[in-house]
Amino acid sequence: MTDRDDTDQDTTLDSQRFVDGADEERVAPASADETPRNDGGQGESDDDSSVADRQPDGSVADRQSDHVTTDGGEDHGDTGPPVEGGADDSAGTTPDVGASDVSTADLSTDVDGDSLDSESDDSSSSIDDVVLDDVGGENSDEASPGLFDDLLSGDPIFESKEVLRPSYTPRKLPHREEQINNMATILVTALRGDSPSNILIYGKTGTGKTASAKFVSEELESTSQKYEVPCEVEYINCEVTDTQYRVLAQLANKFIDKNQAAIDEEIAEVTDLRERAREDPSALDGSEFDSVPAVEDRIERLREDREEFEQVPMTGWPTDRVYSTFFEAVDYRERVVVIMLDEIDKLVEKSGDDTLYNLSRMNSELERSRVSIMGISNDLKFTDFLDPRVKSSLGEEEIVFPPYDANQLRDILTHRAEVAFEGDALTDDVIPLCAAFAAQEHGDARRALDLLRTAGELAERDQTDVVNEDHVRQAQEKIELDRVVEVVRTLPTQSKLVLFAIITLEKNGVQNINTGEVYNVYQRLCEEIDVDTLTQRRVTDLISELDMLGIVNAVVVSKGRYGRTKEISLSVPIDETEAVLMSDSRLSDIEDTQPFVQTRFDN
Repeated sequence: MTDRDDTDQDTTLDSQRFVDGADEERVAPASADETPRNDGGQGESDDDSSVADRQPDGSVADRQSDHVTTDGGEDHGDTGPPVEGGADDSAGTTPDVGASDVSTADLSTDVDGDSLDSESDDSSSSIDDVVLDDVGGENSDEASPGLFDDLLSGDPIFESKEVLRPSYTPRKLPHREEQINNMATILVTALRGDSPSNILIYGKTGTGKTASAKFVSEELESTSQKYEVPCEVEYINCEVTDTQYRVLAQLANKFIDKNQAAIDEEIAEVTDLRERAREDPSALDGSEFDSVPAVEDRIERLREDREEFEQVPMTGWPTDRVYSTFFEAVDYRERVVVIMLDEIDKLVEKSGDDTLYNLSRMNSELERSRVSIMGISNDLKFTDFLDPRVKSSLGEEEIVFPPYDANQLRDILTHRAEVAFEGDALTDDVIPLCAAFAAQEHGDARRALDLLRTAGELAERDQTDVVNEDHVRQAQEKIELDRVVEVVRTLPTQSKLVLFAIITLEKNGVQNINTGEVYNVYQRLCEEIDVDTLTQRRVTDLISELDMLGIVNAVVVSKGRYGRTKEISLSVPIDETEAVLMSDSRLSDIEDTQPFVQTRFDN
């Protein structure tokens, strides 16, 4: 055997050990008489069967498990003719020593070390492919369940949840026919091209004011389109848009957008007429134009008008410029405009009655259009703060929406539930219970709808098919907690400190807390976060305000000759309330404060 043959054999063995090193660690080293023959450069097997399966007597054991078939369907045990020069032998020329006859090992072929390495690498790659294919093929037809699969497995409870939201405007409003007819009687004047009287709508929260006004407005606009009468309704929520500048800017931009859209439509129509008139001058017959140049002049003027409209920025302009822009945009073409100001009392409270004065006086200056105002308010007395001139012109017509009773709320919920839920998703006691809870709070239909929707959502989370009484009671507790969280979150800092003092006392087991004990802890808290300390009389007033909000319960009790004091206790969940207070950046730095309890003179 030459030196090159020895080198080739060593190289082959090293390559084989590198490829199948993990298996080789578990195999005892072969003795000298067990060393594979490599007289003719015979390649090693694609695994270590040539070593592990060799018996002590030197024979080779058969292992059918080493008979591997590649993806192409070729047998690795198939021994092809030798290839010289290190040619590509990826077609499966590597012999399987463990599966072949012993005589196969005696083949003498001059194959260099590079070819052997290629065979070994190719065999290992083929085995890897087979293993990966086997793993990927397991349960390939079955997708593993995802996070939302279990949640979607049950039958849905809701058919249209949006029906239960306050933003939804139903096609029928039970028990509001009288108010709707009154509004329609007033606004029908707009369909005759005249300015309707201004309307003020009063009523507590959840009595159907906004829903009824929007319903009438939609009917007004659809009827105006049917009779081709230009009539438009613009809605502004004054709780969000609460200054004169913002109201005028929002209205101006809405009418500018509408004017530009109308101009674009007219330009397209006139341009089409011009093209037809160039081919056939008779196309102008019956139109307002007598020649093609007249049509082109009209197109040019429309383009100039469109360029003159400039959107009003939300800040930065003088108020009189905003008003003039709004005035020009409204009066650009003939139409009747109804401006609906929801929560109008918020606008008056924030910026006075200047906006209402300007809007109510516009009709005396407008030439082509007419403007009417429809105000919606929860406060029956907000007009007491208006200028007498504004009050006289604004309150031409007044409509009052009374609260709903339990039976009326039941009818409303039944009507909505027919659309919102699947067939038998509600038990018989769900709607009456929701109506009863809402009727306890001044007949709030919005509260009743929220209660029914929340009960359905809780039932969905429980993965049940039916909403029952327990879900309604859970929803009532959840909504009540959400209300408390919102009230506590919006308290002033001093009120939060007083409430935090009460919570601290209760957490330390103090019973029948009195005003002096609250004030002692309150002083400590003020010193800790560097806040001015109020007098004890002012803190007593803040406790009364918390009592009025329903956050604490304060009862005046007599101590005989020791005087009278307030006994205070929390009326809200202590942990949730404390969490809301700690979300305030100023109170989050407060460390544990041990209360100082005054000496009691109780019997």
